[in-house]
Amino acid sequence: MAPQKTISRNAWFGLIALGFLWGGSFVSIEILLRQLPFETLVALRIGCASVILWAYIILRGLPVPKLGMTWVWFVIIGIENVAMPFALITWGQQYIPSGLASILNAATALFGPVVATLVFRDERLGARKAVGVLLGFLGVSTVIGLSALHSFDLRSAGQLALIGSSLCYAFGVVLSRLFLSNVRPEVAAAGMLSGGSVAMIPLSLYKYGIPDVATYTGATWGALAYIAVLATALAYLIMFKVIKSAGSGNTTLVTLLVAPVGVVLGAVLLGETLSANVYAGFGLIAAGLLIIDGRVVRLVFKPR
Repeated sequence: MAPQKTISRNAWFGLIALGFLWGGSFVSIEILLRQLPFETLVALRIGCASVILWAYIILRGLPVPKLGMTWVWFVIIGIENVAMPFALITWGQQYIPSGLASILNAATALFGPVVATLVFRDERLGARKAVGVLLGFLGVSTVIGLSALHSFDLRSAGQLALIGSSLCYAFGVVLSRLFLSNVRPEVAAAGMLSGGSVAMIPLSLYKYGIPDVATYTGATWGALAYIAVLATALAYLIMFKVIKSAGSGNTTLVTLLVAPVGVVLGAVLLGETLSANVYAGFGLIAAGLLIIDGRVVRLVFKPR
């Protein structure tokens, strides 16, 4: 097994930036849902972000794959890893607070090791990671609460939608590794965003027609600019730099930052309050993620 990469100062700055950018995206979605249907919101988010990333690629002169199977995979993975999870998150947030959504989003890092173990021979879950995954899923169950088992309602469906988005992301990582590993990350991201747009833009136009942007409020424009430009296009570029410097395993630590930022921003900007079981569940999820990461475990059990 390859040794775990260390995290440089710049990589830590990148992780912290991603934590704030992605943590703020849940509040932005909450604001945008006041005026936009979720399909239009997702279409505008990924459509605008893809244009920005393609402009960046052209200005940098990065090589773009010729038409062929790579573009087919851009569409397939773009739908599975961009359109579907973004749509599930946005639909789910119609029924749950943004802070709760940010906590459930941390399940992405729990599904990742499980899915990778099922697909790749060089990925092994191992006892430590298995304990971390089980503890994390116990945390997810605690967040959702026993009441969801007794009375399934739209809030329950919203929470399950967030879990579904995490599963989409986990499979998306696997598909990207299998079929896009020879494509530069920036180009792969732009391609997948474009692929997701192929699904969401026609759906939005079919259901609602061309958006009447003249009626958008200042809050809507601000939230849209934030989520498309900062929380998607810029965040993707930062993420690739962090992955290159610190590795994909270390990059999953960002989930420990996203949730607290999302909870605080939801409370401060939207006046949200969460029940005690949600905070207890996040504590279990965070503990599970730290066990999966392994550094804290090695530090605690290090011979003295």
